[in-house]
Parts: sequence; structure tokens; C-alpha cells
Amino acid sequence: MARIPYADAQSPAVKPLADRIIAERGSILHLYQMLLNSPPVAEGWLNYLTAIRQKSSLGGAIREMVIMRVALLNHAPYEAEQHAPIALREGMTQAQLDALGEWQAGTQFDARERAVLAYTDAMTRDIQVPDAVFSAVSAHFDAQQLVELTATVAAYNMVSRFLEALQIHSHDAR
Repeated sequence: MARIPYADAQSPAVKPLADRIIAERGSILHLYQMLLNSPPVAEGWLNYLTAIRQKSSLGGAIREMVIMRVALLNHAPYEAEQHAPIALREGMTQAQLDALGEWQAGTQFDARERAVLAYTDAMTRDIQVPDAVFSAVSAHFDAQQLVELTATVAAYNMVSRFLEALQIHSHDAR
């Protein structure tokens, strides 16, 4: 159960933003229903994550691989539950999803994906990225894509930290 109540999406103060979320996302997930407790934060979050997920030049499989790895590293089950079906639709295989926990030892990922996973791990676990890790990932992406990749890792670390601090879970009643 979440640590604070979910916002009432029908209240006049948040209904216009709630309607926008429904129009853009199809429904109001638990994450956004919690964010609606602060409409300015919810609106900024929506704009930022829409840019990351829908306006980036990164391929969907890479984006979702990053999101799933961040969720795994941060022990964020809600994030993983929401993104696993998206990852499969975007081109990740079930074998790749299953191998994310031990990606270094497996053969499911090519050199580009391994460089992205190492970058994701460094950013998530250590914050500072070693030069060798950055050099490896930068061999596969141009400047725009490196910014988008970095922003994706950072954004989904933000998401998982928010979810876990407030204990937002898929099974919560709203």
C-alpha cells in the first residue's frame, strides 16, 4: 500500500491534467495518480517522460532495455511490471529480459547492448561513469543519442526512486 493517498483524479484541481494523461497514455496509472497530488510536478513529469519515451531518437528496444535494467537494479517491481510488455513489443526477447540480471555472463546481448548495459549499471550504481565505459558506449551512438541515452537512464532512476520511496505498487487500491 502506498505511503500517502492517491489523488482524486476527478477533483476540479487536477481533472484537466488527468484528462490529458488519459489522452496521452490511455489511462492513469498508479504512478500518475500519485503524482497528481502535486499538479505542477505531475505536469513536468509527464512532459519529461513523454520526451524520453516518445520523442527520442533511441530505438525502443534500447530504451526499454535500459528501463528494465534500472528497475532490476533498483528493486522497483512496479516499473518492471509496467515496462516488460512494452519491452517485448519494442523488440526485446523474453530471453533477453530473463538474462538482464546476469547480462555480463550471458550471450543474449550484442556489443552495442552490452555497452549500454554497462553504462546503465555505472550511472545507476556508481553515478560516476568510468572513461572506459563511456568510450565503449560512445562508439555506438552520436551526441544526440548519448544525451538521450543518459537522460533515459537518469529519468528511470528518478521513476524507480519515486515509486519505491512512496511504495507505489500495481496491486494498490486507488
